[in-house]
Amino acid sequence: MTLISPGKRNTQEDQRGISTMALSVWNYCVPLAIITAACLVNTARCQAVQAENVTVLEGGTAQISCRLQNYDGSIVVIQNPRRQTLFFNGTRALKDDRFQMVLFTQRLVRITLTNVSVSDEGGYFCQLYTDATHHQVATLSVSVPPETPTVEVKQEAVEGGEAELTCVSPRSKPATTLRWMRNGREIPGVVSQQDNGKTFSVSSTIRIPVERKDNGAALNCEAIHPALSGQKRVRHYRLDVYFAPTVRIVSPTGILREGDSLSLTCSITGNPLPRDITWSKINDTLPERAEISGPTLQISRLSQSHNGTYLCQAQNNYGRAADHYTLLVYENVSVTTMAPTTPPTQPTSTPPTTSLLKPKSRFLDPEDPGAVVETHSAVPYAVIGGVLALLVFTVICVLIVTIWCSVRQKGSYLTHEASGLDEHGEVQEAFLNGNDASQGKKEYLL
Repeated sequence: MTLISPGKRNTQEDQRGISTMALSVWNYCVPLAIITAACLVNTARCQAVQAENVTVLEGGTAQISCRLQNYDGSIVVIQNPRRQTLFFNGTRALKDDRFQMVLFTQRLVRITLTNVSVSDEGGYFCQLYTDATHHQVATLSVSVPPETPTVEVKQEAVEGGEAELTCVSPRSKPATTLRWMRNGREIPGVVSQQDNGKTFSVSSTIRIPVERKDNGAALNCEAIHPALSGQKRVRHYRLDVYFAPTVRIVSPTGILREGDSLSLTCSITGNPLPRDITWSKINDTLPERAEISGPTLQISRLSQSHNGTYLCQAQNNYGRAADHYTLLVYENVSVTTMAPTTPPTQPTSTPPTTSLLKPKSRFLDPEDPGAVVETHSAVPYAVIGGVLALLVFTVICVLIVTIWCSVRQKGSYLTHEASGLDEHGEVQEAFLNGNDASQGKKEYLL
């Protein structure tokens, strides 16, 4: 027995494998070369098959075609991507009613596949059995357009905070492109993509600061996909911003008097809108005749006992607000009601008297047409007081001017009298000193 070392054994096995492979290649290539040469020599008798690639939308109908060249009635077999035979020379081999043979001629074999799904995607084999087997692969591609995307609220939008929104396209092939838009401008988002086998799910998340004015703002999430032929799938979303309420009491204008009616309306804004509205009176209870109907408070037949400050309060989950109204009821003007009688005639001997009061005016009472109501107009005391003050001021000014003029005139008289005494003294002194009288007189005259 001859012992062979492991290294030599491996070498022999490798040589034996190479020889076997070479023999296989020889057995395959030589007939192929002969067939090819025969086709080149006699082109009219060379048979061949060609297949066309197909792209179809999911749910649509695909047409798979096999084109034949110089067909002489040989066997034609069509197989699916799992190499299951669908048709054998035009005869159905697989029980799947979605596949139908629609055309079988010497030049073209065509089948249809309805209600296509992504699981049908792959290569379909067109095989022609002659002296050698010819086959071509028709690749079926299924495109899945996206549905209208959905919007998920990840974080509630509260006044002064941020809103976090996510636009989701759960299924498409190839992956769809998502874009956020507001007022015609794109909002950059964080995009994530997940492979679900043959389809993709895509999401785009944005975070935007919000204020009260942003409540109800329109946002759009657009899905762009080649299967949509330039169109877009758009999801419209209204921004919902939560904020504390504001309260304002709408009150009547004018003066309220006893017997009138009062109606106050509490105008409230807020999100969510407060449902519970509270009316109260500061440091007191509401009057017995007060009626509350939603945001409205009504009080009939007012009196001065109803005077005070009324408060309207509203509250939601994000805050509380209130507004107040101060009611001041005035007393009615006193009136005198007289029965219709003949007015007495005034004596002719009585002289007419003047009065600071305005004359009385008479009118008919609408509640009692037979009664005459007299009203007294108030005297304009303010005007009379102003006139009197002006007169007093004028008199005082005249007195001051008169006194000042008299004092000035008296001072001028005393000054002239003192000047005359000085001249007389000089003449007397000259006479006593024995000076020449004529000279002194001359000097005096000068």
